[in-house]
Amino acid sequence: MYSSANGLNPTAFKSLKRFENEIIAAVAELLHGSEEVCGVVTSGGTESCLLAVKTYRDLARATRGVRRPEMIVCETAHVAWFKASEYFGVRIRLVKRDADFRLDAAQVESLVNRNTVMILGSAPEYPNGLIDPIEALGEIAQRRRVPLHVDACVGGFILPFMAMNGVALPAWDYRVPGVTSISADIHKYGFAAKGASTITYRNLDLLKHQMFVYQDWPGGVFASPALLGTRPGGAYAAAWAALQYFGVSGYRDLARRTLLAFDRMKQGIAAMPELRVFGDPKGPLLGYGSRDPVVDIYAVGDRMDARGWQINRLQFPEGLHAMVTAKHLESVDAYLADLRAAVAEVKADPSLARQGTAATYGLMANVPLRGMVKAKVLDIFAGMYRAGGGDFDLAAHESAASGGDVPATLAERIATWYVERKRRRR
Repeated sequence: MYSSANGLNPTAFKSLKRFENEIIAAVAELLHGSEEVCGVVTSGGTESCLLAVKTYRDLARATRGVRRPEMIVCETAHVAWFKASEYFGVRIRLVKRDADFRLDAAQVESLVNRNTVMILGSAPEYPNGLIDPIEALGEIAQRRRVPLHVDACVGGFILPFMAMNGVALPAWDYRVPGVTSISADIHKYGFAAKGASTITYRNLDLLKHQMFVYQDWPGGVFASPALLGTRPGGAYAAAWAALQYFGVSGYRDLARRTLLAFDRMKQGIAAMPELRVFGDPKGPLLGYGSRDPVVDIYAVGDRMDARGWQINRLQFPEGLHAMVTAKHLESVDAYLADLRAAVAEVKADPSLARQGTAATYGLMANVPLRGMVKAKVLDIFAGMYRAGGGDFDLAAHESAASGGDVPATLAERIATWYVERKRRRR
């Protein structure tokens, strides 16, 4: 019904604005916000992240005269924040993780300066599923009078329902005084259609700096609340419908089943002497790696792929990744059984680390020339968008997946280039 509706002008499609108002009100309540919390529906988590950076850059420019903006971001932050840095000219001051894989708040304190326009915390961060110490960041933000954004794009529609179910979680939302804005995706654990996210602010004075107004265009006065001009109405309607369909009771049940699957997976991995879970994630994401030098974790990933699983790889440190949903409750036992078998297979034959994508990802994680890798990735990726379109070679992909010699994935193609480059330099 709303696929041709446009959220650009709230006076033209008034029902879309009502959808948006009700979505934002529900999110504000879910995140323990006051009646002043306001915001917009966006096209996805990346737009929400970009908007926060733009907003706080402009706020600092208008109120403090900041001309060389910086933001404090942990190395585990979603890559969208690095994209925002590049798009909006806001320099990143990078925070390293501590021994428990969490953001080190002490480092944040030392990095704040007069050019700092915002601090970022994640709830949780994507690689290892850990909730940053938002309360400690809030104290720093208040003391140094710097905005604090919480990236809850993953957690915004599951952490609150986990808490309702009795799971003990640290405070991370608007209950923390220093938090000034939060991003939360409805198309992740809210199970809405792509793409629907939200960004909310503690008050309208902050949100105003997100908005764009141009009064001298011959086409008329133009105002836009977010990055997009045309805002697809279908996404609003689908997001609103998902909230009505599940309701609090439905989301609580999804969170309960998700956590059952997550806990079973986390405990099962931790029980394998060759593996370790990175940090102490509470759900629904986790990363894990090898504690046994004989067991190459990327080779384990290859053996899991061969058994039909789709396994994402991590780097720094090398690991595998799982994003758990309620649906996985049906398959977590099979996953763990195959994981134990994969570990045993790699342990019995360490040469598997020199085959398939294990060799590729191991090489990629340790290539020292990161700038050259970036340039090569750009060349290969851009080639897929050349005039006429760059076709993805499905036959090559299938050949590589079955152990063939043709590099198919982007990582494999970069690794092949790097090995050939080293050979020529000799």
